[in-house]
Amino acid sequence: MKKIITSFTALCFVILLTAQETVYPAGPQIQTTVITNAIVHIGNGQVLEHASVEFKNGKISRVGAGIIPDQGANIVDAKGKHVYPGLILTNTNLGLVEINNVRSTIDYREIGDYNPNVSSLVAYNTDSKVINTLRSSGILLANIVPQGGILSGSSSVVQLDAWNWEDAAYKKDGGIHLNMPLMMTRPGRGFGGGRGGPQQPSRDPVKEGLDQVSDMKSFFMEAKAYAENPAKEETNLKFDAVKGLFNKSQKLYVHANTVRQMLVALEFVKEFGVDMVIVGGSESWQIADLLKQNNVAVILSSPHNLPTLADDDVDQPYKTAAQLQKAGVLFVINDDDGQTRGRNLSYLAGTAAAYGLTKEEALQAITLNAAKVMGIADKTGSIEVGKDANIIISEGDILDMRTSNVTHAFIQGRDINLDDKHKQLNERYKKKYNQKPF
Repeated sequence: MKKIITSFTALCFVILLTAQETVYPAGPQIQTTVITNAIVHIGNGQVLEHASVEFKNGKISRVGAGIIPDQGANIVDAKGKHVYPGLILTNTNLGLVEINNVRSTIDYREIGDYNPNVSSLVAYNTDSKVINTLRSSGILLANIVPQGGILSGSSSVVQLDAWNWEDAAYKKDGGIHLNMPLMMTRPGRGFGGGRGGPQQPSRDPVKEGLDQVSDMKSFFMEAKAYAENPAKEETNLKFDAVKGLFNKSQKLYVHANTVRQMLVALEFVKEFGVDMVIVGGSESWQIADLLKQNNVAVILSSPHNLPTLADDDVDQPYKTAAQLQKAGVLFVINDDDGQTRGRNLSYLAGTAAAYGLTKEEALQAITLNAAKVMGIADKTGSIEVGKDANIIISEGDILDMRTSNVTHAFIQGRDINLDDKHKQLNERYKKKYNQKPF
């Protein structure tokens, strides 16, 4: 009986083992690599035809036409293909949420309103099945953001080919995230705004919101005084976590969509002198000049949405990027849709290119602009000598869902495996139904 049980257990183990993904992080780059004969999109608006990109030891060493590869270099012939900087997802819960409707796979928030000392990085799960699907879409870097409360915690930038969160870390705790109260009545659901339950007591959302803003300002005033005091008798973890805001080694990401919310956020810039980024910004086009004057950047979240106000143009979310570009506001396009999980990032940029941006401006909104906003433009965001070799190769236009097909991806020069769960399931059911390729 023991032999039968042992054999059955071993068989189950083998089945489980063979059912697992065999996608491992790539080792460090050893051999010099040269991508040749490509259409190279630098990421800063410049496009080079019939050009080459050389990188060694994880860094880009040469870019341009007429590059003669060193003897023994690894040659990647990209004739007729497009080469781009790796795409960057600037606001995501990747690695913190695996399945939205399964509570045990969710780890993005803590209890309480003020949790600036919470670091999302240590909860980042490098074994998430979602990560590989993003790499197949050309996304190589992501800003992992906590959620909930008023001050949610700090976000960190990770590269998407790592064994653990320590390996993944690209820039640690670079931003503190603040959720601005709505300060207006939320539209009700159903007839009369009710849900069939007991009526809620009357409340004034504007007063509640302003009270929360007052509490926020008190917190930041105390935190600033704490940061300026060299002789601290004891450590305050919450104040200590935000001290980088006042010397501008960190940025304050304010999640806000309405003009009212963003105007309150601009008061923080003037009062505390922080570097601020608006996340959401659906109405940012209305105050683009003010944002430019105060040097505030905007992360546009999922432009494939309806406008905030009923009397706005139905295509306003598509046009906002071009309006910010015209006003000179630094902006980023992001995909934080809970269903697509970031995979539509390049296509959202493609939509913006159809509504006023040039294709290179749209590309910049998901590469170099994103790197600038997160303070990593010295290392990535464009294909320039000295930067990390975070590069993708596509058979077609990366902004066009009809032709985009990422064939190669390199993170810090490492040739990464582009297999993922979606591709495996596709092959599985093609096999099951004996489907032939088109």
